[in-house]
Amino acid sequence: MTTLVRVLGSAVILVLIAPHAPAAQWMKPRDPSMPRTPDGKPNLTGPMPRTADGKPDFSGMWRSNLKYNGDLAADLKAEDVPMTPWAKALFDERIKTFGRDDPENYCLPDGVPRYWAAGGGPNRIVQTPGMIVVLHEVKTMFRQIYLDERTLEPDAPRAWLGYSTGKWEGDVLVVRTTGFNDMTWLDDRGHPHSESLVVTERFRRPDFGHLFVDITIEDPVAYTRSWTVTEDFRLDPDGDLLEYVCNENERDLQHIVPVK
Repeated sequence: MTTLVRVLGSAVILVLIAPHAPAAQWMKPRDPSMPRTPDGKPNLTGPMPRTADGKPDFSGMWRSNLKYNGDLAADLKAEDVPMTPWAKALFDERIKTFGRDDPENYCLPDGVPRYWAAGGGPNRIVQTPGMIVVLHEVKTMFRQIYLDERTLEPDAPRAWLGYSTGKWEGDVLVVRTTGFNDMTWLDDRGHPHSESLVVTERFRRPDFGHLFVDITIEDPVAYTRSWTVTEDFRLDPDGDLLEYVCNENERDLQHIVPVK
């Protein structure tokens, strides 16, 4: 039986000999809105900021917990993620073939919610009264979350990141995303989904430097019941997004080779 493995030796050599990427683009970047301690360091436990209309302000550069890119269900037991026979067979095949068909290998979009932790790259949230925009460094993607209670057209084309709308429940922003295609994976392990996927995210910012997103996965084609995880994010107070061109100098695919 033929399986696929990734040959990493050459990749390791490339990393060792490649020049280090720049850590910043601007001279001494500094966020003037950041609360700071007397010695000038960011005070990440300071009070949560609010917008002019009193809503929690989620704006900022956020870094995710990378473990959820590897396995979205990392904090759950197997029985907490009950797959249908179709999904279990597909999941097992992806494990067996070492993620050969992962869209990530082909520089395709990561989808929701995988993009939050994809590649360990940061995300910038830009908040306005009518829309929240999330800018993702990995693959230079963007996501729009509309706050005007609009309704998705029944014949809207299926999308890699779906279509997102949000509403406020007190200090919690509840975002519902539908209209997905079935091309993305939920994580590196290969948790599958269908076009019936509905992702609900509940955003909470308890203080200045921390953000939590409760993510609920609903997909009757892939799972016999919904399941929820909580991803945590830490503010990168003086960070910035770097340009990320996935296909530039791409070297991965040549290392995915058949081995008997």
